[in-house]
Amino acid sequence: MKDLLTYIVQSLVDNPDKVSVTERASGGETVFEVRVADGDMGKVIGRQGRIVKQIRILMKAVAARKGKKVSVEILD
Repeated sequence: MKDLLTYIVQSLVDNPDKVSVTERASGGETVFEVRVADGDMGKVIGRQGRIVKQIRILMKAVAARKGKKVSVEILD
């Protein structure tokens, strides 16, 4: 799942080499922390958060098929 999230975010930004996705467990849930270059933050979030919302929906659907819980956080 980490590879899928990395691929999606790298496809959206201008600086794909600056994309960093870390994974941590938190209370029975896997949390993916995404970091991008400063100028690419808006491309990942989208207008009114639409793009990041769709990324979260997609990742939750993939996790549900595997019987897991995930969340995606975009960090500065």
